[in-house]
Amino acid sequence: MKVLITGAAGFIGYHLSKRMIEKNIDVVGLDNLNDYYSVNLKYERLNLLGIEKNGMNSLDVLNQSKTFSNFSFIKCDLSDQAGMEKLFNEHQFDVVINLAAQAGVRYSLENPHAYTSSNVTGFLNILEGCRHHKIKHLIFASSSSVYGANQKMPFEVSDRTDHPVSLYAATKKSNELMAHTYAHLYGIPCTGLRFFTVYGPLGRPDMAYFKFANLISEGKPIDVYNHGKMARDFTYIDDIVEGIIRLVPKVPKGFSENGSARRNPDDEFQPLVSANYQIFNIGNGTPVNLLDFIEILEEQLGLKTSHNMMTMQPGDVVKTWADVSDLYKYIQYKPKVNIQEGITRFVEWYHAYYGNLQKS
Repeated sequence: MKVLITGAAGFIGYHLSKRMIEKNIDVVGLDNLNDYYSVNLKYERLNLLGIEKNGMNSLDVLNQSKTFSNFSFIKCDLSDQAGMEKLFNEHQFDVVINLAAQAGVRYSLENPHAYTSSNVTGFLNILEGCRHHKIKHLIFASSSSVYGANQKMPFEVSDRTDHPVSLYAATKKSNELMAHTYAHLYGIPCTGLRFFTVYGPLGRPDMAYFKFANLISEGKPIDVYNHGKMARDFTYIDDIVEGIIRLVPKVPKGFSENGSARRNPDDEFQPLVSANYQIFNIGNGTPVNLLDFIEILEEQLGLKTSHNMMTMQPGDVVKTWADVSDLYKYIQYKPKVNIQEGITRFVEWYHAYYGNLQKS
């Protein structure tokens, strides 16, 4: 099996690539290595996958891992139509896992065009590649942000998602609609995943928990929005990767010719799907109060700092909480890492990483 993972230098993309490589799956990683956050951290992830920094300024050049014979990397932007067509023409992928996107809710208020370029135009290029090359399964990243300001908890996939409160959320909802359309028109089996606040080692520095760790370590105050009355369904990276791995062989079956729902008789549970398409929440299933999260982080860092209580930020939501019961029935997905253990692992990596940077 040969798999394309976009966003391979990103947080989830790196961890997924590493796990698949270790399972002896042939992986081609793709990333544009943009500077939305520290490019050095992206290079660090690639280095751990055996990809050297030299040559990364060249587009459309396949770089073979120095460590893993079954991993190679290409620097390319999803919005580069010619580059994406070349990639699909030169490799016969069985599975495509699209994790590349312009991330961040608040940044979408400052640089909206980056979101349509990567998340809409870029995703269209992915869909076109899958269409013309008969990809067996497309798994793509959506987001819990599509639920907008919904008050009903926990969020269920069947809930309405037509009132986004950020451009980022709107682009992720558009991905779901575009994938469904291509599944219907061209029979591409598609599985979408609504991620809920993923965290862990080698995480994204733009995420709140990473920013908090930086500020606490520097003895600076933390801005706490909505006066701390917020909660997030924090999901540890290993649990996310395990869920994706289990989904790869579970190709949605779609509808039969007479319009009745087709179910796989070998499955204990097969969600009702239309046109070879399905959507799942993938989260921890247990929201954590923001102030409790900060307290655990301070305990693990062995430091305390002051808190600036702020009003709500535009585009943000008060609470997220994933109903993952469908995913459990489908692939027996059950997160194993609780928030205390997850933060402990993150802080261990954080100290090691920044300690090594100070020595170099």
